[in-house]
Amino acid sequence: MSEKFKEFKPTSWAINNKTSIYVLTLMLVLFGWMSYKALPKEQFPDLVIPTFIVSTIYPGTSPTDIENLVTRYLEKNLKGESDVKKITSKSMQDVSMINVEFNTGVDPVEAKQRVKNAVDKAKKDLPNDLPNDPQVIEISFSEFPIIYINLSSEEENLVQLKKYADDAKDKIESLPAVNRVDVIGALDREIQINVDLYKMNAAGVTFSNIEQAVAFENMTVASGTLKMTGMERSMRVVGEFADMATIENLVVSSSNGAQVTLKDIAKVEDSYAEQDSFARLDGGNVVTLNVVKRSGANLLETIDNVKAIIAGLEQGAFPKSIKVTFTGDQSRYTRATLEELNNTILIGFILVTIVLTFFMGLVNAIFVGVAVPLSMCLAYLTLPIIGFSMNMLVMFSFIFALGIVVDDAIVVIENTHRIFNKHKGNMPIAEAAKRAAGEVFVPILSGTMTTIAPFVPLCFWPGMVGEFMVFLPVTIIITLTASLLVAYIINPVFAVQFMSHEEDKGEKLVGAKLRKVLKNTLLFALVSAPFYLAGSVLWGNVVVFLALTYLFYNAYGRIIIHHFQVSFLPALMRFYERVLRWTINGRRPMWLFTSLIGLLVVVIVAVGIVKPQVVFFPDNEPNTILVYTQLPEGTDILVTDSITRELERRVAQVVGKDNPDVESLIANVALNASESSFDGGTKVGNKSKISVNFREVGERTGEPTSSYLPKIRDAVQGVPGAIIKVDKNKMGPPTGKPINMEIRGENLDELVTAAQGLKAYIVDSLQIPGIEKLEMDFETSKPELVVKIDRLRANYNGMSSGNIGATMRNALYGKEVSKYRDGEDQYPIMVRLKKEQREDIDALIELPITYRDMASGTFRQIPLSSVVDLDYVNSYGSITRINEQRVITLSSNVLNGYNANVIISQIERALPTYELPKGVTVGFTGEQEDQQESAGFLGGAMMAALFIIFFILITQFNSLTKPFVILSEVIFSLIGVLIGFMATGMPISIIMTGLGVVALAGIVIRNGILLVEFTDVLMGEGMPLKEAIVQAGKTRIIPVVLTAVSTILGLIPLAIGMNIDFAGLFESFSPHIYFGGDNTAFFGPLAWAIVFGLTFATFLTLVFIPVMYYIAHQGTLKVKRVFSKR
Repeated sequence: MSEKFKEFKPTSWAINNKTSIYVLTLMLVLFGWMSYKALPKEQFPDLVIPTFIVSTIYPGTSPTDIENLVTRYLEKNLKGESDVKKITSKSMQDVSMINVEFNTGVDPVEAKQRVKNAVDKAKKDLPNDLPNDPQVIEISFSEFPIIYINLSSEEENLVQLKKYADDAKDKIESLPAVNRVDVIGALDREIQINVDLYKMNAAGVTFSNIEQAVAFENMTVASGTLKMTGMERSMRVVGEFADMATIENLVVSSSNGAQVTLKDIAKVEDSYAEQDSFARLDGGNVVTLNVVKRSGANLLETIDNVKAIIAGLEQGAFPKSIKVTFTGDQSRYTRATLEELNNTILIGFILVTIVLTFFMGLVNAIFVGVAVPLSMCLAYLTLPIIGFSMNMLVMFSFIFALGIVVDDAIVVIENTHRIFNKHKGNMPIAEAAKRAAGEVFVPILSGTMTTIAPFVPLCFWPGMVGEFMVFLPVTIIITLTASLLVAYIINPVFAVQFMSHEEDKGEKLVGAKLRKVLKNTLLFALVSAPFYLAGSVLWGNVVVFLALTYLFYNAYGRIIIHHFQVSFLPALMRFYERVLRWTINGRRPMWLFTSLIGLLVVVIVAVGIVKPQVVFFPDNEPNTILVYTQLPEGTDILVTDSITRELERRVAQVVGKDNPDVESLIANVALNASESSFDGGTKVGNKSKISVNFREVGERTGEPTSSYLPKIRDAVQGVPGAIIKVDKNKMGPPTGKPINMEIRGENLDELVTAAQGLKAYIVDSLQIPGIEKLEMDFETSKPELVVKIDRLRANYNGMSSGNIGATMRNALYGKEVSKYRDGEDQYPIMVRLKKEQREDIDALIELPITYRDMASGTFRQIPLSSVVDLDYVNSYGSITRINEQRVITLSSNVLNGYNANVIISQIERALPTYELPKGVTVGFTGEQEDQQESAGFLGGAMMAALFIIFFILITQFNSLTKPFVILSEVIFSLIGVLIGFMATGMPISIIMTGLGVVALAGIVIRNGILLVEFTDVLMGEGMPLKEAIVQAGKTRIIPVVLTAVSTILGLIPLAIGMNIDFAGLFESFSPHIYFGGDNTAFFGPLAWAIVFGLTFATFLTLVFIPVMYYIAHQGTLKVKRVFSKR
């Protein structure tokens, strides 16, 4: 009868029901894999920040009047809503746009309803003659172009290409995952009725006559049914225009027997609308379709479906002459990112397994290693439940957890092996496994909780950055929790089934053993045959590789590992024992502890002297270089296009013709030309964008893509009146400009003067290097022709401002009066003045205005000039307000090689010497605001994590001194982080390095617990203090080193950017090995922070934790003796 032992009942149940656990494991792997395949794949996570735009149109109203009559009333009601973080308004000519941003965590549906309610409350104060109610539009940060489809042809013109583009657009927009498709660069067919003003006046015809004649003639009317000879026939009157001649001969007026037809007063043309956007690919005209996906949709699946639609059209509806080119394909970048991270996980897993094999032997290493895929499968099952996609942050979480999830399994399996071998076969393996799990459950649970603790506060990260980064802590918590379940439910069952108490003595293979190994290798290799026969070379080669690995391990690996375990490890322990005895002898503990504090002080002082570069998010090699051009407001789109063509030529000269690293060079004018990705398809004729798209990092062969940035900046200079900014794609959440200064006040003239003066002071007087181009977001000289209505004369004649404005708008822009049907397609019929008269102010001023004579009741006409005066002015382009305060913003990018924080600090030091008008203030926002918010949160999160860990340690040890001993390791581990970053010269990222430091806290604490807890056990058994410290160190050195090395090796591939294409390696023996990439650029600072910190912390754990334990214990005894004497 076996002795009573501590038992963890779930483990005992699992061991007693092995078959159920095998089935459960199989189901876990199967459903986990299915869940992984079904998870939406994307490079960056969906961001849900409740943000809305309230859009109000009020034609004929200046920006100042829009602000006073519309914007202020809407803002007043919107600010009263709870959880509103920021209200930004822009009052422009004819339009008020208000951006309402709520705090994260607010339900978007509820937030939208609250915005609508606030708008409804404001309606009573708004002008009565608004053409429409204010519109509330939701902004999704996850809805952005995922692919550009470019149509070009040497035979088809842009009008014909537009037809094919519309066909493609209709089919693509039918996909549930697609939000919209914007068509750029196309010519829209329209039927134009270009009226001659003088002929129309002479004929006594008005625009209303033309509109009514066209609208009432161009229709098919259902006239009912007619019963004839026992049959009912439906009747319809067909009057739709069949051709242009029908429209030309349409009678628009008949007086005294004389008929006036359209061709008498106008020219009817089957033409196209003035082109309002342009698109070019590598210098050639194209029609581009921008496909925008819905939030939460599977990016890879959506793009695959879009490409399938285009492939179908190419084989059917599209002529052979049409060439389709895909650019900006986000699926390529996403697949490359996810494949890189998958390969990084595999590299890390292999390295961790090799290390485990050296320390624990192959069988035990396999038991432990299985915790990695099984924990990930459990996480895969959980992710869709909480609405997560498979993105780079989730994938990194698995990489981070790679070396940690094995920790629990290491302790359980190692303890099982120790107990089983201790009884040399006299104890059943099942009982040994139960006993082992029961013994270590509490310390393992405590260790896992302290590892998870730093990530708990990170789940409450506020703002845009927090919404982006929250995927990381949540996934890590899920994965580490899953590792506990695997370690206590699945690992013991496999150990019971396969663990043997026989030890490998590292003997050479001879005789029967050799024949057995060769036989097993051959049988293993034969398993590959079905894969080869099925055409799966990849998996066939994988099986052969595993067979050869098995042969190598048995022939040589066992011998090497045996030598390592019987020679190197004992030697390491003997050396470590000598070091420990030396450190806790005499006064050395206090000397060493004082030296450690001194080292911390020296490092902090060194950081102040060296001043390593500090950045918000890590910088990356650009995948896309963007050239944004903004010309003065009012610039004709054709002028914008001609300037853009010249800039394209310059950019093309810089990157070079047929550059293998460049995928495409795209130009967009008016549409998709804004610096914001969320412009909602707005067309702005004075803006353009040139995109230089590079191939994926692994395919590049030339110079770094960042080297093109300064060359392109130099090349595009020298365009008079143009604001040209050169930028690049950035990883991470959307943030403002690195340099973003808000000048706030109420007096607009003083604000403009202050902003212009401050800009000149920074650019001309301070001349701070690194600022690309400091620009003001306020247009002070928008050209405008103000039509001032003489209300007395207008009202005398019964005219309203709306009547006058509508007449002028119809004459200039035209009015759609009907539709012209051509087959299944319909095209607008537009009535307007002919082009020459639209551009002649003398003709426009004589435009006839029709009104009803109140005395006679008849309709009369008078020229516009009789009731209006003209005034040529330069006005403000728009007025921006943030939280009800007028604001003008100065912003700029930072040139390569310069640091935004350094530039900002220089400006801040100089600002007190610059005198601002009374009531005008300056604040730094944009990226700086996000940076300060995130830095403050991370500091608070670190304190919260330490408090949680401290509470867990107090609960475990029932002591105050021991938790402080263990927590001190967190503080001192910063020495390794700081030394590492200073020595390598890497910039410190506030977000990623800060995350690494927070995560490091939980990892180093775990190792400290292992050492302190076992020292307590030995002292509890009566062992003297020094001997207990030495023996605990000797016993725990293996798990401490193993935990640290496995974590470090799990992160090293990502830290150094090592990429191996395992699919290519096994399928075609092409591993495509390269170093670097976006993942390394983004996650590198986090990985290196943990590597540097954990390397130094391992030294702390093995040497200084025993020293501090000794000092604390001796100090406690002295305090007790003092109090006992009292």
